[in-house]
Amino acid sequence: MAEGWLPPALNGGWIYRDRIDASSGGVPVTVFYASRYHHSPPAVWLRRLEAGEIERNGRPLRQDAVLAAGDRLAWHRPPWREGAVPALPQPLHDDGDLLVLAKPSGLPVLPAGGWLEHTVLRLLERRHAGDPAGLPRPVHRLGRFTSGLLVCARRPASRAWLSALLRESTGSRGGDGSAGAGSCRKLYRALAAPLPSHLRLAPGEAVRIRTPIGRRAHPLLGRLWCAAAPDDPYALPALSTLTLLESRPEGALVEVAIASGRPHQIRIHTAAFGAPLLGDPLYLPGGLARDEALPGEGGYRLHAHRLSLPLPHGRELLLEAPLPPPLRGPGDG
Repeated sequence: MAEGWLPPALNGGWIYRDRIDASSGGVPVTVFYASRYHHSPPAVWLRRLEAGEIERNGRPLRQDAVLAAGDRLAWHRPPWREGAVPALPQPLHDDGDLLVLAKPSGLPVLPAGGWLEHTVLRLLERRHAGDPAGLPRPVHRLGRFTSGLLVCARRPASRAWLSALLRESTGSRGGDGSAGAGSCRKLYRALAAPLPSHLRLAPGEAVRIRTPIGRRAHPLLGRLWCAAAPDDPYALPALSTLTLLESRPEGALVEVAIASGRPHQIRIHTAAFGAPLLGDPLYLPGGLARDEALPGEGGYRLHAHRLSLPLPHGRELLLEAPLPPPLRGPGDG
């Protein structure tokens, strides 16, 4: 597939399946769906029932009904039009198992949030259909508007190992956040809002950010990853090291090394530090989220720039995705 753009296109629809547990039983179908999928109120779900889009236990359900524990629901969402997205680029690295792409900003990785066919996963499935080595599948997520290095693997064992390594490599690092033996190193570039006056850094100076990340209530999604509440027993530890590369009139060019791979970690940590990513519509200074915004909305610049992966037999794979012009700084050429 040539680099460029994929035009808007109608997909084939999707089936969303849910099984009712004891805590969800005893409520009408429309109430369950409105609480499960916050994008539509009960009146919209009633119209979907009347249109025959919803089944209960394999049979079409034409009117609202009270659910019981153990019921199986299936919403047959009709085909919808997906917007234009950047095309899937050719790989930077492919050794027959690991495949690494420089994902363009604007291309979703996995089906979610209204995207189904215009995703890295589906495009890889089409490109590599019939590949005797197997289908390469992403082993981690990048936000839709985050560009840069995306690691995929063909073998399930490789995907499991790499997913764990990219998600949590803090345990094999020193107390200063430096990479230890057997760990990976992940470097990102970003444009952040101007650093707060009381937290000014000189170019080349770094600060470690250890704000835990947890789920908080959100009116559009139910719950959303943010800077964790102080009393959250399920908060995930996280470590980012932010280095100022250049102060600009509009903000700060920063490099961020992450020693863990939490959801939206860099967006949350820069916001928690007091300098959200420039143009980020979601995260506010302090690391909480705006009520009216969603994670998939763009406007920010974040790029997975460099990655080192430890491989079997003591080898190391070094990868780099070229920097977009707005994220180039002193010494980048």
